[in-house]
Amino acid sequence: MTVPEFIPVESLPHINGSFSDLYRDYISEFKSVQQFYQVDFHSLQQIASLADKRRSQVRDRSVLVEVLSDQNTVYGAGQRTFDNIGLLADEKTFAVVTGQQVGLFGGPLYTIYKAITAIKLAETLGAENPGLHFVPVFWLESEDHDFEEVGKASVLNAEGVPATVSYQLPTRDSGNRGAVGEIPLGNTIESVFGELQQIMGNSEFKQALFEMLRKFYRPASTFSTAFAGFLTALFQDKGLVFISPNDIRLKKLLSPLFQKEIREYPHVSQLIIRQSARLEEHYHAQIKTKALNLFYFHKGGRYFIEPRETDFSLRGTRHFIPKEDLLRVAVEQPELLSPNVALRPICQDMLLPTVAYVAGPSEVAYFAQLQDVYRYFDLTMPMIYPRATATITEERMEKILERYELTVEDVFSKPEEIQKKVLDMVAEVNVEEMFSRVRTSIGDQMNEMKFGINYVDPTLSAALEHTHQKIDSQITALQEKVVAAQQRKHETALRQIEKVKNSLFPHGNYQERELNVIQFMNKHGLEFVRFLYGELKIGNFQHQIIRI
Repeated sequence: MTVPEFIPVESLPHINGSFSDLYRDYISEFKSVQQFYQVDFHSLQQIASLADKRRSQVRDRSVLVEVLSDQNTVYGAGQRTFDNIGLLADEKTFAVVTGQQVGLFGGPLYTIYKAITAIKLAETLGAENPGLHFVPVFWLESEDHDFEEVGKASVLNAEGVPATVSYQLPTRDSGNRGAVGEIPLGNTIESVFGELQQIMGNSEFKQALFEMLRKFYRPASTFSTAFAGFLTALFQDKGLVFISPNDIRLKKLLSPLFQKEIREYPHVSQLIIRQSARLEEHYHAQIKTKALNLFYFHKGGRYFIEPRETDFSLRGTRHFIPKEDLLRVAVEQPELLSPNVALRPICQDMLLPTVAYVAGPSEVAYFAQLQDVYRYFDLTMPMIYPRATATITEERMEKILERYELTVEDVFSKPEEIQKKVLDMVAEVNVEEMFSRVRTSIGDQMNEMKFGINYVDPTLSAALEHTHQKIDSQITALQEKVVAAQQRKHETALRQIEKVKNSLFPHGNYQERELNVIQFMNKHGLEFVRFLYGELKIGNFQHQIIRI
């Protein structure tokens, strides 16, 4: 049995934000959703006209270049990245942007897929549009305060079972932690490495991998600098540019946006609600908007700003701010403000000359709610280009699937049925069929007895039914014992199938959303991302199976 190279997304289950009805239609039936987006991502030839519209919508390229140069120097960028940063000073240069939270050790595999898609798309657009330049940019979501999303990484342990290592903050820091990207790793990172050392299986690459990780995940590093440094190393020669929005120079450029949001709230939210109502006639609304779409940095925390009758409050505190004072902050100290999910793309595209944003399935969904918000801020929504989506299979996994006549799609769509199918294949006796025949036979004989008993003494019918139930109960108990014995007899086959499920569908979720890239670097070498870069296809928009 040959494992397919691509699986249509329509045949994959919708799990944890992946492959929703909206995403499926976006991929395969764009006309049904085109009212919610600026351009059709299938038509790359539209990029040139989109670039003309975006050319004059960037705040200040000189400041942007200055900030990017400083930040990427810290991250250890190579010359090609600095060449790309220099190109961004030119109005004929545009950005292909993607972004992600600054997860431990790079976060889930889809982070790598996002970066690869952005780099390859920038190369494709450059080849198809002579005279224009396209630079891949990775937006670090460093201001997010959801530590649960960034403080863990999952791998398979030596037994092939999914295991998670977690960075544990000191108890005193367990409240609102502010921008998680700015949290120093401190000596706690050593305990993470100790845990990871025990969990991960031994390999010829393990020592070199840990040396590489320790180079970036040092006590003096923050989550942002470690993440960006690690990914910079993985894509050293690809020209990928990283940007962290938590910079006072960038916040000053965003000051007009912050002022407009404060003065005119809840207008942005009303726009999103109106669009969401249209969207929810057929799909789901990804963003749950708020009256005011800004956070405030206060005493080390990042707090949602909630409007009151005459002023604003910081959620979870007793801190109140008059409207005129909040406007003054937006003008004089914009670094204290931070956008939520509704305004983050707007901030991104005010700072960057974005023509395309490489989005995961959930991001594709929330952009459907933002078209009117872009117009409100006099911006053109970029092309929303779906990131590549993939599952990595190893030869031994494919052999197990072939042995039991299973497919990768079976693992995704019918995980609860796989064990039964395997047992049926390897069993000498079809236990379910055997007991079914017995029940049918007993039922037939009981029915025959019922006629005779009714003739002799009708009052004994209830006793007959009770006897039938007892027999059926005993047969069920015996069947359970036979099934358990059969399972023990074939535990090797079941262990093999469980390993396949753990590798391809860990925790009942897609591999790309669970496992970290270091899982594969440990087994296949530090150049594994280079291999992925060569294998991962963009432009197909189906789920790719990558064989090792």
